[in-house]
Amino acid sequence: MAGLALAGKEIRILGIETSCDETAAAVVADGRRILSSVVASQNKLHERFGGVVPEIASRAHIERIYPVVAQAVEEAGADRDSIDAIAIANQPGLVVALIVGVTAAKALALAWGKPLVAVNHVHAHLQSAMLAEESLDLPAVALVVSGGHTSLYDCESALELELLGSTIDDAAGEAFDKVATILNLPYPGGPSIEKVAKDGDPSAIDFPRSMLDRDSLDFSFSGIKTAVLYYCRGQNMKGENRVASMSGQEIADIAASFQAAVIDVLTAKTRRAADKIGAATVLLGGGVAANTALREALGRMCEESGRKLLVAPRPLCTDNAVMVASLAYHKFRAGQFADMNLEPKARA
Repeated sequence: MAGLALAGKEIRILGIETSCDETAAAVVADGRRILSSVVASQNKLHERFGGVVPEIASRAHIERIYPVVAQAVEEAGADRDSIDAIAIANQPGLVVALIVGVTAAKALALAWGKPLVAVNHVHAHLQSAMLAEESLDLPAVALVVSGGHTSLYDCESALELELLGSTIDDAAGEAFDKVATILNLPYPGGPSIEKVAKDGDPSAIDFPRSMLDRDSLDFSFSGIKTAVLYYCRGQNMKGENRVASMSGQEIADIAASFQAAVIDVLTAKTRRAADKIGAATVLLGGGVAANTALREALGRMCEESGRKLLVAPRPLCTDNAVMVASLAYHKFRAGQFADMNLEPKARA
């Protein structure tokens, strides 16, 4: 099968994504041409909890996986004969959610007689930033920022990623969600913080920027989350919760100052990593990559340092199956297939 890809045959891959709270399927040709993309969001299901409840996510995936996959195949004008492989993100993520997608992908691969391709969900996020590029100007440093992950990679190709640094506690997206909860803003927190922050002063409050050691490329966002909590409740957490009595401007200033602190750290660490490996290109993917202020800050950093910035299109920043099918294409060409013993993994 891999030889066909090299001989000029268009390769169509059906990708499936269920790593957290999005049930998604897509058909992508040759790793770049999107034939269909279907995403069933669970935001409304988890909204009242202020975060993802694994058991609820798993049940929703079970209910939605078949219609989502069927819709993606239909919208692509595809069928079992025109699909060359089934791809699934099997790690990292919520195991109870991943198992739904992994089971569906294995069943479909077996029933259709197609090869199975397993991909890393975090690595797949970077494919969203590479879709529009014919060739990547290397070396490249890649930043993935999402609700569960904040990671920096030395990227040599779609299949050659070396981890340079990652979060040691809260991921950036998780911090956004928790601060949104503190400020009584709607879930998901990222879009809510960004919306409110537009009316705020990012220099109103000097929240901490945790850089860890001088040369560290790891991240830590638990401190700034705690700083926002103390600002609203007092250092001993025994003070009155002032959020309910705050003006809209005060809330906006807190949101803007928090967002600025997080973006400062993300930008500085990415610059540090790019300098370390001599990167010509910076890649940005993941749910938080949709944040306008982050995109602009990294854009300024790249312009100042003479680097090219490639950012995932906003519709492909959050979890989707296009990125899964796109990365799987490169694994397909390399002959990197999985077998029916494939299992979901919480960590990569």
